[in-house]
Amino acid sequence: MITPLYARAMAAYNSEMNRRMYAAAARMTDTARREDGGLFWGSLHRTLCHVMWGDEMWMARFDGSMKPTVKLKDSGRLFERFDDLAAARAVADRKIEAWAYGLTEAEIARTLTWFSGATNTKRAAPMGLLIAHFFNHQTHHRGQAHALITRAGEDLGDTDLFVLVPEELFDPM
Repeated sequence: MITPLYARAMAAYNSEMNRRMYAAAARMTDTARREDGGLFWGSLHRTLCHVMWGDEMWMARFDGSMKPTVKLKDSGRLFERFDDLAAARAVADRKIEAWAYGLTEAEIARTLTWFSGATNTKRAAPMGLLIAHFFNHQTHHRGQAHALITRAGEDLGDTDLFVLVPEELFDPM
């Protein structure tokens, strides 16, 4: 069962991992960030753009904020400049953390209905499942990006959730 505490912990983890990932990516050349690394979205830059696109799309569904300005197929080109992407990422992470801190059990228990452009259908699913998907999507693509960053000789340091997330966000079960 997804809880507000889970969402807060995952939001904090997401923010910290993005800080580390973007700092490492910033030390790389733009050419290296844009080189096709064999990922689904090709390059590190395109993968980070796609993650940002996904976060914007899900947050639009979760809180009614603005949807991304491009379609899924173009999500890898959401931002042309890395500096603009990095700045938007920092803002998005603060927004995600604030949203997570506002979640209640009742909000998590509700069903969310939305139109999916990916499947071209109206969809409905439990909010808790969608929150898990939201954070899983970030982690999935961040793992791919991490591999390219490591291949480029950069180090993100420890990436274990229990090391990076403040203890007060652990469920005391």
